[in-house]
Amino acid sequence: MALLLVRHGETEWSRSGRHTSVTDLPLTSVGEDQARALASRLADYDPVLTLVSPRHRARRTAELAGARDARVDERLVEWAYGDAEGRTTLEVREDVPGWTVWNGPVPGGEEAADVGRRCDDLLASVTELVDVAEHDVLLIAHAHVLRVLAARWLGLPAVDGRLLRLDTARLSVLGHERDQPVLLRWNA
Repeated sequence: MALLLVRHGETEWSRSGRHTSVTDLPLTSVGEDQARALASRLADYDPVLTLVSPRHRARRTAELAGARDARVDERLVEWAYGDAEGRTTLEVREDVPGWTVWNGPVPGGEEAADVGRRCDDLLASVTELVDVAEHDVLLIAHAHVLRVLAARWLGLPAVDGRLLRLDTARLSVLGHERDQPVLLRWNA
């Protein structure tokens, strides 16, 4: 009776804080161990649907965590960072003081509202396919897109995902309390 969110395990760029969207990096050995450890945390759930980003790091995390029937869903790709791809926030700030992906600009990439629309579409289709009040649904993807998805679940603007830090290989759980969408667990 929950929407389970899992961020992929560590990559070289996630470890160094580089924005990683379209660059398809493998998990590090630490990331592979993190993904294997997710299996025990997911054992308490029985998802009727598992969706995964098409990126290798997410698909490998799904495989190592035991989510073998995961279906690839393009809407779970990471925020397109455009010119910020492969760069840290501090590096981008050398050119654009005060920059974050949340406040932009993101030349050649997506703005927060773009990612929010993608997440809204995904949430609508998941709740249409499966009653998430009655069944578990597992989504395995990336930090920023999952943060936006959680904000949209809560009815907040996409940019409020900035308030929800999400580390590698973490489980977060979205659900309901008295018919109200809530965070049941975050970054666990």
